[in-house]
Amino acid sequence: MTTTLYPARRIVTMNPNRPEAACVAVREGRILGVGTREELAQWGEYQVDERFADKVLLPGFVEGHCHLMQGTMWRFVYVGCHDRMDPEGRVWPGARTMNAIIDRLKSAEASLGDPVAPLVGWGFDPVTLGGSRCTREVLDAVSTQRGVLLLHASLHVMSTNTSALQTGSLFRQGIEHAGIPLGHDGLPLGELRGPDAMWPVAALAGLDRSLLVADEVGMRAFGRLCVRTGVTTAADLANPFPPGALEMMLRVTDEADYPTRIVSMLRLGAQSPADVVQAAVQMKAQSIDRLHLGFIKVVTDGSLQGLTSRLRWPGHFNGAPNGLWYIAPEALRELFVHALKAGVRVHIHTNGDQATDLALDCMRDALAQAPAFDHRFTIQHGQLCSESQFRRMRALGLCANLFANHVYYWGDVHYEQTLGPERAERINACVSARDAGVPFAIHSDAPVTPLSPLFTAWCAVNRLTSSGRLLGAAQRLSVAEALQAMTLGAAYTLGLDQEIGSIEAGKRADFAVLEDDPLACEPLALKDVRVWGVVQGGAVFQAPPAS
Repeated sequence: MTTTLYPARRIVTMNPNRPEAACVAVREGRILGVGTREELAQWGEYQVDERFADKVLLPGFVEGHCHLMQGTMWRFVYVGCHDRMDPEGRVWPGARTMNAIIDRLKSAEASLGDPVAPLVGWGFDPVTLGGSRCTREVLDAVSTQRGVLLLHASLHVMSTNTSALQTGSLFRQGIEHAGIPLGHDGLPLGELRGPDAMWPVAALAGLDRSLLVADEVGMRAFGRLCVRTGVTTAADLANPFPPGALEMMLRVTDEADYPTRIVSMLRLGAQSPADVVQAAVQMKAQSIDRLHLGFIKVVTDGSLQGLTSRLRWPGHFNGAPNGLWYIAPEALRELFVHALKAGVRVHIHTNGDQATDLALDCMRDALAQAPAFDHRFTIQHGQLCSESQFRRMRALGLCANLFANHVYYWGDVHYEQTLGPERAERINACVSARDAGVPFAIHSDAPVTPLSPLFTAWCAVNRLTSSGRLLGAAQRLSVAEALQAMTLGAAYTLGLDQEIGSIEAGKRADFAVLEDDPLACEPLALKDVRVWGVVQGGAVFQAPPAS
């Protein structure tokens, strides 16, 4: 058995019994011990690896809510408002006007060889463009021959051109669907809201949803992006597992040079609650070290910025109608009961506070029928959770994973348009969760926002919007608290805190290797801390130079 000692400039462990150290010992992919070189030498024969002598080691970052499609998206056309780094380290500039978006799509369209292949753009964010809607006529300027599909940043809305609507048999009058708004002529505007409206059209137009969620090329690109951002474990929420996907994921993650542990959650779709729980139980038995299965993701409502989330009275600040329900209360309650009885963990997407009420009410009823200890069901996003809701979450044994990046990307929009000043101050209320005793994490929801744990921590610490507005000063975490939320906090919500999330004896040798010390820099500089790479299960992965 070979033992390797890694001395470092500083090791931040997240272990309160030994919060810092100068050296870590690794054997067989696990942490043998943490301390001084002299202490660790007592374990017997060893070798010393000095490559981290001037680096700072933290536990590998745990991204508790993202999507593998972040890797796949980069084969399409990025049209988001903010600059974005791809898996190869190249930074793509934001497209900050509708004209810039159309020009970028036209340029991409001109380079397509196949005259009928669909053109897909992603990252479109109308609210940050002053509410500009992207209708079918706008996208017809790109092409009238091929389907043009534009995924909104929230992933809950998609704009299409006339050709795509025709392919999906939607370019007709007489449609009555809450997710398909109509124009004055009675024809669809080209904006499809919610999965029921979006994905059938996308699939018929050539955008296979299974490609987005479980594609091998994208999965490998996702792993490269994780190395660049210090992520060693990532939760892939809402995977439908199309045919062949599970076998591919097992094969790829079992390769010695795959750098990321994936926790992939089965999404409740058209199956019955009983069937999806049984499927999760069967999948759990197939888990391996770098692919954890047996979780379920359920979505209750849409997105705040897309005006599709469900809000309590008084609703949207700009007077927009309330959003969309994605599941009936009876189905959600039934899912919880079956999952509690089977020991299957459920992660519940709620954005609006009315949606959180639904989840909490159903959880209360389910626990009365199927009492369970340490179930760790988790509210995902929970962006408008109130103090009283956090107290209910604590009483029911729920965790929270809060969408801290929203403060920066859409804080101004919520302040001015969707929520108004008072409610905007409490979005993603980390301090309220902490004070209520709710175990919590923070996340990016990539590709909705970039995969970058240090940026996510920066958002939770500084709570600055993109315009520089301080939004919710009372909800700011300390740097140490934010880093814990991105490591041990996220590991807890996934039920993996006995394996990962801190640097201590017996756990997996997962480290984020940093060039700078996040606890020594100014809080405003936290997002600029440089990442050297990661150690994942004892294997070292250095991020290559940007292309």
